[in-house]
Amino acid sequence: MADGTLRVCALYPDLMNIYADRGNLTVFERRCAWRGVGFELAGAGIGDAIDPDAHDLFYIGGGQDRDQALCARDLATVKRAALHAAAARGAVVFAVCGGLQLLGHGYDLEDERLPGVGLVDLDTRRESGPRLLGNIAIAVDLPGGPPILAGFENHAGRTYLGAGERPLGQVLKGNGNNGKDGGEGVRGGPHGTVIGTYMHGPLLPKNTGLADWLTATALGFAVADLPPLDDGLEAAAHGEARRAAGM
Repeated sequence: MADGTLRVCALYPDLMNIYADRGNLTVFERRCAWRGVGFELAGAGIGDAIDPDAHDLFYIGGGQDRDQALCARDLATVKRAALHAAAARGAVVFAVCGGLQLLGHGYDLEDERLPGVGLVDLDTRRESGPRLLGNIAIAVDLPGGPPILAGFENHAGRTYLGAGERPLGQVLKGNGNNGKDGGEGVRGGPHGTVIGTYMHGPLLPKNTGLADWLTATALGFAVADLPPLDDGLEAAAHGEARRAAGM
């Protein structure tokens, strides 16, 4: 396995942490430790500039509308150029729910539009209808990654990808980005390393294969180069997801 230290920058860790999304960071830290891989975690809040070359992975969790509005304005101004530079060199940007919504052009709420950081071509808007809520399973195609992800979605916003963008996966059970087109999340950016999803849980304890894919991609080597770990609990969770999806 290639040597390395995974350098993670959590954006707005105190504001964007609904459904314990910060637990995803713990998964990165623990799995690195178990493998003898170095791990460094930094945080950046409102008004904090970030260095695009100082981190391998940038993480944005989900948040309530009020907190998301504060972060949206800061992300689109203070941190925009640095995140674009990081994605351009192949750093991973991993965003969950509210973070996914901020990756695109903006989020149209009922009475205001939140700006996005413009890393991918997507737009989110609030439409009439029920919240998209419940357990979800999707089929994904990530080199060396897991074939299925399972999680929990709870969002009122409907996200639509531009014609040139691809979703992270196709919905097997649940709603996905908008409950209409069958796509969930996004995988974009110049190197395909900008990853967004609506799945909470937190997501990575249930999908350690995705955690490994994100780690390996951020460090610049193949998932197969990571020493294996005992992921029996993930296998059991995925078995439930397959059964729920009728597979």
